[in-house]
Amino acid sequence: MDLISNLVLMGLIFGAAVLYSAVGHAGASGYLAAMALVGVSPLVMKPSALVLNILVATVAATKFHRAGCFSWRLFWPFAAASVPLAFVGGIITIPGHAYKVLVGMMLLFAAHRLWFGAAAAAEGRPLPVPLALILGGGIGLLSGLTGVGGGIFLSPLMMLLGWGDYRQISGVSATFILVNSVAALLGYVASLSALPPEVGPWAVAAIAGGWIGAEYGSRRLTGGTIRRLLAVVLAVAGVKMMLV
Repeated sequence: MDLISNLVLMGLIFGAAVLYSAVGHAGASGYLAAMALVGVSPLVMKPSALVLNILVATVAATKFHRAGCFSWRLFWPFAAASVPLAFVGGIITIPGHAYKVLVGMMLLFAAHRLWFGAAAAAEGRPLPVPLALILGGGIGLLSGLTGVGGGIFLSPLMMLLGWGDYRQISGVSATFILVNSVAALLGYVASLSALPPEVGPWAVAAIAGGWIGAEYGSRRLTGGTIRRLLAVVLAVAGVKMMLV
């Protein structure tokens, strides 16, 4: 990549990291969109997004944990099933524009529900463990296949069903993304035995943006702000999935 393209990409990665980490996400869908816009090779996109995801998710998870925004009770059922399937998904490479369109439509629907009244579900509803295991497994597989951490599927689902308060869900989502991204990256490495060298200069921008966004999201944003910001994130990710 030439210098200008690389600087533009670093700016886009920084912006995505700020926006996504504020709601407990790591920004993989935003990084994928940014890389596609500047013409990064598809072979580089998935592993690069996973590496950046791990870095930002680590920052976000740490910030939300320190702010007391985490629940092991909510986290473990989803993670127990998602991690092994994220590893499997990391090994598999699939094409398919129809798949992207379907996922994009799902994200746009979730964004609509969150923006226009997702708060209707009572917070603190009991989490059915068998259902959480099934959903976690499905999200984990999607995470590995697409190179995202799964937070764009998990957090709106938990909010819509009332399985925790907004900050708590953000903390669970950040940790969920971290373990899934690590598992998916290990699966990728196991299948190809290589990582792209281009990740290095983008990591600084991702970490800086993740620190800023997670700091505000974990301590200063209200529940309603987090819900609407998440709706924006999902809408951007949904449009990206359908068009890129």
